[in-house]
Amino acid sequence: MRQILHRMLNHESLTRQETHDILVGITKSEFPMEQVTALLTGLQMRGITVDELLGLRDGILETGVPVPLDCERYIDVVGTGGDQKNTFNISTCSCFVIAGAGYKVAKHGNYAATSVSGASNIIEVHGVKFTDDLDRLNRSINECGVVYLHAQLFAKAMKFVGPIRRALAFPTCFNLLGPIVNPSQPKCQLLGVANLDQMRLYNNVYQKLGMDYGIVNSIDGYDEISLTGDFKVTTNQFERIFRPSDLGMTQADPANLVGGRTAQDAKKIFDSVLQNEALPDQKNVVVANAAFAIKVLDPQKELDECLDIARESIDSGKALATFKKYVEINR
Repeated sequence: MRQILHRMLNHESLTRQETHDILVGITKSEFPMEQVTALLTGLQMRGITVDELLGLRDGILETGVPVPLDCERYIDVVGTGGDQKNTFNISTCSCFVIAGAGYKVAKHGNYAATSVSGASNIIEVHGVKFTDDLDRLNRSINECGVVYLHAQLFAKAMKFVGPIRRALAFPTCFNLLGPIVNPSQPKCQLLGVANLDQMRLYNNVYQKLGMDYGIVNSIDGYDEISLTGDFKVTTNQFERIFRPSDLGMTQADPANLVGGRTAQDAKKIFDSVLQNEALPDQKNVVVANAAFAIKVLDPQKELDECLDIARESIDSGKALATFKKYVEINR
């Protein structure tokens, strides 16, 4: 580690194998915490490379709990977080819309870090009990089309750097790892990022991983398609800036997307979308995010068709029925 730190001071990059070995070493308590703190600080100041991020990902997956799902093609819909917008659970709600349309979803998430309600908060407040039991996880995705993977049960390495991350007054490279350490290793992912620098980084990451992907960013700083203005989408197939009107939708009022002050506030909005009783802005953002995820899963479909599929999932009650079935299976 001393040699690594000297190289960091010289602005040298590390290889994918080196950061993998460092991560594994951290889980074996091979390095003093002061050195790990220095490493994370150096990486944050310099900016992490694609190979360095992939090496840390490799180490987290290797030292964690794998989740081999017995279905071939499914998607994860996730955001990097940290956009400070405190939106309701748009990505998680989109997952049940996607599954209601007949697709498979393996959602990876955690408790909120910067908002009132993270994915795990909104799932848990409905009475769901998290599990790492593989039979139960496979039953969930096979019977209702959705499985939820609570990150803390799978990424065992994270607990070793938790105290350092809490002590530091800034985000570290570990904040970038959440979206790419889904223990089921999906071949498809829709990722929301808070800025265009992150979009470029993950674009290169996904290309190296050989995944089918979509990366979205709202130009005004949301880590999802917020419809509050223009947004950019990068996929294997295209890169384009959209306006809400391109989707046949009106521009959303940011106030309508706020998740409230408590987990119960967020639950009320989440439920109202699936019950088709939400404000138009709330329903539209879920439909938009779900549609782009469907486009990743089914790239030959036109975007208008994907939008119709997502909207019909809500209008028909299939999204709500999917969620009710999910809760029933996972209580």
